[in-house]
Amino acid sequence: MSSLFLKPFLFLYDSSLSLLLLLFNGWSLENPAAAQMRLHAENNAAKSEWKEMQYVWIKTRTLVLIPIFKGLVVLCLVLSIVVFAESFYMNFVILIVKIFRRKPEKVYKWEAMQEEDVEVGPEKYPVVLIQIPMFNEKEVFQLSIASVCSLLWPSSRLVIQVVDDSTDPAVREGVDIEIAKWQSQGINIRCERRDNRDGYKAGAMKEALTHSYVRQCDFVTVFDADFQPEPDYLNRAIPFLVHNPEVALVQARWIFVNANECLMTRMQEMSLNYHFKVEQESGSTRHAFFGFNGTAGVWRLAAIEEAGGWKSRTTVEDMDLAVRVGLHGWKFVYLNDLTVRNELPSKFKAYRFQQHRWSCGPANLFRKMTMEIVYNKRVSLWKKFYVIYSFFFVRKVAVHFLTFFFYCIVVPTSVFFPEIHIPLWSTIYVPCLISIFHTLATPRSFYLVIIWILFENVMAMHRSKGTCIGLLEGGRVNEWVVTEKLGDALKSKLLSKVVQRKSYYERVNSKEVMVGVYILGCALYGMYYGHTWLHFYLFLQAIAFFVSGFGFIGT
Repeated sequence: MSSLFLKPFLFLYDSSLSLLLLLFNGWSLENPAAAQMRLHAENNAAKSEWKEMQYVWIKTRTLVLIPIFKGLVVLCLVLSIVVFAESFYMNFVILIVKIFRRKPEKVYKWEAMQEEDVEVGPEKYPVVLIQIPMFNEKEVFQLSIASVCSLLWPSSRLVIQVVDDSTDPAVREGVDIEIAKWQSQGINIRCERRDNRDGYKAGAMKEALTHSYVRQCDFVTVFDADFQPEPDYLNRAIPFLVHNPEVALVQARWIFVNANECLMTRMQEMSLNYHFKVEQESGSTRHAFFGFNGTAGVWRLAAIEEAGGWKSRTTVEDMDLAVRVGLHGWKFVYLNDLTVRNELPSKFKAYRFQQHRWSCGPANLFRKMTMEIVYNKRVSLWKKFYVIYSFFFVRKVAVHFLTFFFYCIVVPTSVFFPEIHIPLWSTIYVPCLISIFHTLATPRSFYLVIIWILFENVMAMHRSKGTCIGLLEGGRVNEWVVTEKLGDALKSKLLSKVVQRKSYYERVNSKEVMVGVYILGCALYGMYYGHTWLHFYLFLQAIAFFVSGFGFIGT
């Protein structure tokens, strides 16, 4: 009976041993010695296959990846020299201007509009048209209309157009009420509306110039909806056009009412001050040409008509007009001492859209106009070279690619290629000098230069993407998003109602986060293997991308 009782357990024991043998020796009936030999052969084959993979990787790295990366480094080094030379040249011109005090009033004929002329009669004053283009600008339209209507100029020689493309009924009604208020005070102001938005701002301004009453005007001044000129703006700008028939444009400098709103607006102020005080003034001084900024400028209507008027083929209709007028031989004057207040975008999303338009549009215009500039016979070869090389290629294309691909892609990736040497002058000396050149335009923000560099590198990603879209005419090439303004809400408790908090996931910007993760990985790799000191910079740059990526920037 006991043997019968033990048989089931013996069966289970034998079955378990068989399963364990099959598990560790495979589903075969070979003996243990043969199985051991087979496992040894498989290990040797695996080692051989791994060595072969290592060999293929080493060959690929040596023959493909290193030459490609070395070529990218050389290209970035060349662009570094090009950008530095351009920056040095512009700052040298500004230095000469400051030393010899070459103000526009000394270079061009300028005589003040005499007050006694008003007593004789306003006929000696030219008729000036002022255009205020706007689209649903509910926060700022009252400020801009009030500022323009307060300009010191004979009312009979001033025509104000509110070029309103607004689709919000409340905004349209508010604009009408504001216009009626100023009309009751004797101001010649009117509103021009369309039943479509074809051509956006350029289309609206072009149609507004077709009205019969515009023919009596000599000059046209443009102020975007958030711009607030000083009362003496026309008295200081118009004399350059009156006394110099070869001048087509007088451009004023922007100053910013909300520069201290947040760290992002401080960074914008540094970049835009350099643009105006260095790029615009050096172009005006050396070549009598620069890009119209779309607002705060006075045009000679005859020059606009000669160049073919406003065109909406790109999102930078202002630059398009300036280049075409410049190719007809007209001169431009930039006034650094004449300032107009305006508002910087304080939301990161609004700033991204603005930078996309400001980088995509010039690149697309460069693509469209290069051959037109080359074959032009009205201007000198030197000026054509300046427009193509300096104005377009270096400032609108090369600088964006260099800033992002070199400092955010090539330099971080160099930790994986220690055999490739990137010279210190390209990673330390040249960037430091260029940064100093920029911060000299805003001395009060010099202590923010490190943060400004990191932030500019983040924004260079969007500018590079916009530049590529513009050069290749991609899907978003004609995307136009009006930059959001906050107006009086910036100074009041209404700001919390205008700027509504977003949820955590709505604030996340995936592109910045992905680049931040990559740079962080490069920093950790560089720190672990100790190939380079660059991991200190890489950690800071990764943090800048994460701060922007997770929405902890702007208001």
